[in-house]
Amino acid sequence: MRDSNQVSIKEALKAMVDHYRLKSGLDQTRIEAMWKQAMGPTIAGYTREIKLIREVLYIRIESGPLRHELSMGREKIRKMINDGLGEEVVREVVLR
Repeated sequence: MRDSNQVSIKEALKAMVDHYRLKSGLDQTRIEAMWKQAMGPTIAGYTREIKLIREVLYIRIESGPLRHELSMGREKIRKMINDGLGEEVVREVVLR
């Protein structure tokens, strides 16, 4: 039986993240880790920067040919990231 002022750890953490506006930083960190795991060491090695700014994911790739090839699959990348996060966080992917 729960007391009226008791909450689960999950609820407490969510309330803290919301209160201190930490969600975007947490999403950024999760996306960076997911990118390295999903794309593998070769593509991760050419990746110089990953930034999430207002639902737009900016990815800076050092190799021109790789950037061009990845640009063909921007929608697939967006879907992979959102599926991994379990919610719609990325609206658009921009490769630079």
